[in-house]
Amino acid sequence: MLRDKLLTLPNNPGCYLMKDKNNEVIYVGKAKNLKNRVNSYFHGQHNNKTTKLVSNIVDFEYIVTPSEKEAFILVQAIRRKPRNCILEYNLIKKYKPRFNIMFMDDSSYPYLRLTIEKNPTLKLVRDRKKIKNAKYFGPYPNAGYARELLNLLQQLFPLRKCNNMPSKVCLYYHLGSCLGYCENQIDSNEISKMTDGIVKFLNGDTKEILDKTIEERDSFASNMEYEKAAEKQKLINAINHVTSDNNMQFSSSLSEDVFAYSVDKGYISIVGLLYREGKLLNRHLLLQPLYDDENETFSSYLIQYYQSNPLPKQLLLPNIESLSSLKELFDCKVLFPIKGDKKKLIDLAIENSKINLKQKFDIISKDRNSFENAVNQLADLLDWPTDRIELFDNSHTSGTNAVAGQVVFVNGRAEKKSYRLYKLSNGNNDFANMKEVIYRRLFNSLMHQTVLPDIIIVDGGESQIKAAKEIVEQLQIKKVKILGLVKNDKHQTDNLMDDNYNIFPIDKQSDLFYLLTNMQDEVHRFAITYHKKLREKQQSKSVLDEIENIGVKRKSLLLKKFGSIKKIKEATLEQLSQVLGPSIAKNVYDYFRKEQRDD
Repeated sequence: MLRDKLLTLPNNPGCYLMKDKNNEVIYVGKAKNLKNRVNSYFHGQHNNKTTKLVSNIVDFEYIVTPSEKEAFILVQAIRRKPRNCILEYNLIKKYKPRFNIMFMDDSSYPYLRLTIEKNPTLKLVRDRKKIKNAKYFGPYPNAGYARELLNLLQQLFPLRKCNNMPSKVCLYYHLGSCLGYCENQIDSNEISKMTDGIVKFLNGDTKEILDKTIEERDSFASNMEYEKAAEKQKLINAINHVTSDNNMQFSSSLSEDVFAYSVDKGYISIVGLLYREGKLLNRHLLLQPLYDDENETFSSYLIQYYQSNPLPKQLLLPNIESLSSLKELFDCKVLFPIKGDKKKLIDLAIENSKINLKQKFDIISKDRNSFENAVNQLADLLDWPTDRIELFDNSHTSGTNAVAGQVVFVNGRAEKKSYRLYKLSNGNNDFANMKEVIYRRLFNSLMHQTVLPDIIIVDGGESQIKAAKEIVEQLQIKKVKILGLVKNDKHQTDNLMDDNYNIFPIDKQSDLFYLLTNMQDEVHRFAITYHKKLREKQQSKSVLDEIENIGVKRKSLLLKKFGSIKKIKEATLEQLSQVLGPSIAKNVYDYFRKEQRDD
């Protein structure tokens, strides 16, 4: 199961949680690519520590984030009070995994501390001692980044550097990184401007200082003071460098929960991202069969969840009209964001729910035991061989480009070399289309004495079964059974129908359900892809295809140059020659002139 789960990991950035046989989290890490990073633990040579970790892993979970930076530190700058969402750090604090022991202490992460006093200082500290009149920024998991940030700010804002005020100015003053507070009387307004500038900068508002530095650089350059201009350019580069990590800011430091869901193949995946004081502390996850309306199921789940869990200050939910009644049920602020940072949080929850749902079915599709169980369950249900199953699905757009797809499963496994595509001739008559494709498939097999399927499955109910059954009887084939996948009123696959029109309910948690829905998705994908290809090819045709020596490349050149057929018609011979050359241009020119005469 672990091997199959590894194959389903997404290529997204995020955090991962390794678990032991007791289902306890033993290690938390971050990754730019979850699939590559987590799989790397189980391949190649490792040091003793990693080998010991891997030997204890029996399962894992993961949380997808917008980027690797957000997996490590989601910087939040709110109302001049910066907050940090260190997902990896918070997961370590929550689960206390023994293999992360080195990261357990808050003091391992540095802060920037700005004192608010007559002669303020900005320093890197390892803890948050309660110093009166001080602001803290951080923690910064990357200590090197914190030092870079401090060095830059000390160049931009020359605050006091010393712990104890000396009697004379020191080297910092002569280097221009201190105003010499020990000897000089500095205007308090100037000091306030500097501290305000530092707070703005650390809150992500760097435009003002960047514009000012660019202006100073240009001024020095215009006066041919190139050394000073070069120094300003270094500062500009440093500002751009240290602020490049701060590209994903969220706009709330409140305690808030973000819930969203996804639905596929009769299952619903619900994900909750739980923020406390602006920090993403945990992910709550539910995956279960969907027996009711998806929005009703989601609402019911939230009501039950908050019966036993405290409400946050804010609850963020997808902007779905039927969920608006939840505002009256919860004693907290319920929001349905449609844009901005809060919408990004909703999108992140939806992405996690989709990936969780996909992983569930991907694991099943890679599990050999589940295939064997599924085909055995079907054989027992029907009392019929299930070695070779073929599925058929039709696709068209208002009767145009009607096609059918045939997929083949042998012993529960897709046999792609046996897949077939058919162009059909009955427009939007689905009954006739199904008869045509089944006839062509079976007649071809009889003519060439190739293998026949044990079971044919059509994506539909009684009507489609009847169409296929008529062909089987017409060709007098005795050893092929017809089945149909029947949907409920919510268009979800619910039951199986045989060629005697008997209904067989399918347990949505059974291996058979997973296999049938996987087959259904595969044949639908195969047919619709072919249909779209034909439709796009038809749409790409134009009057230019009728002109001699005009192929795809020349047609593309003409449309790129003139923009439309109308403009090509209006073009002069000279203009056409610039694109095609004299000989081919004359063909195009003469064709449209003849067309105009015929009109």
